[in-house]
Amino acid sequence: MDFMFIGGGLLTVIFLIVIVFIILSFILSFVPVGLWISAIAAGVRVGIFTLVGMRLRRVKPKRVIEPMIKGDKAGIKLSVNQLESHFLAGGNVDRVVDALIAAQRADINLTFERCAAIDLAGRDVLEAVQMSVNPKVIETPFIAGVAMDGIEVKAKARITVRANIERLVGGAGEDTIVARVGEGIVSTIGSSNKHSDVLENPDRISQTVLAKGLDSGTAFEILSIDIADVDIGKNIGADLQTEQAVADKNIAQAKAEERRAMAVAQEQEMKARVQEMRAKVVEAESKVPLAFAVALESGNIGVSDYYDLKNVEADTNMRDSINKMTDPTRFKDEE
Repeated sequence: MDFMFIGGGLLTVIFLIVIVFIILSFILSFVPVGLWISAIAAGVRVGIFTLVGMRLRRVKPKRVIEPMIKGDKAGIKLSVNQLESHFLAGGNVDRVVDALIAAQRADINLTFERCAAIDLAGRDVLEAVQMSVNPKVIETPFIAGVAMDGIEVKAKARITVRANIERLVGGAGEDTIVARVGEGIVSTIGSSNKHSDVLENPDRISQTVLAKGLDSGTAFEILSIDIADVDIGKNIGADLQTEQAVADKNIAQAKAEERRAMAVAQEQEMKARVQEMRAKVVEAESKVPLAFAVALESGNIGVSDYYDLKNVEADTNMRDSINKMTDPTRFKDEE
């Protein structure tokens, strides 16, 4: 009996210990006690209930407290509400704090509000701060332009830019810089009288392009534009002249073919008219005997007159035959 009582008491104690352990594990997993202790040890005062409130607001306390400790050690005073609100807005708190530390070390005036705005705008704020200290080189592809003498010139440029913190929000990106520089290169080459002028003095391109203020409205400040390579392309003027000559030849051939077709059509029309006239002559000649018969019957002409007319006709036919035999061009006509 005593043994059963002792055994039941032991099971109860074990059960209570397990329940307490589960409750403590749940509390410790929900309440970041370790993070709270780390913050206190680093000199950052944050309440335990503040961390619990972050859990309830679905904010990971580690994403807020660790950057806050990092900023405090660097001498940047930040509040929990600032970092938590930026996290809830979808920003990268750690990157923002790193950018603030880098800006402070580089003696760049950058506030948390502007830094957070740059981050929320989708730009890498830490890279922007680093680029403002260490300028970036953007290399363009070969950009082709045609000089006034018709020779194509290809140029490749290296653009050294520095991030402009004040214009990062709303400013144009690298693609705009490359497009503007390309437009400047094309216009500078196109205004050159000869392609040799560009080859002899390539820095004229960079000076002309740089003087146009191409960084206006962008997130960068152009420090220099250097022509890295210049190459000769096609003779565009000669190609255009060749194509124009071929086009003119085709037009002339088409017009000649049109005139030939019209001449053939006119010749066919004349032949048709001659055949029509011959048919009318044959038709008229076929009516002559009938007219003679009517004239003889009516007594308008006599038999002797008819025979005289026949003699004249026979004499005319004989003369025509003799002329054809003695005419040297008759063979040509027969051909």
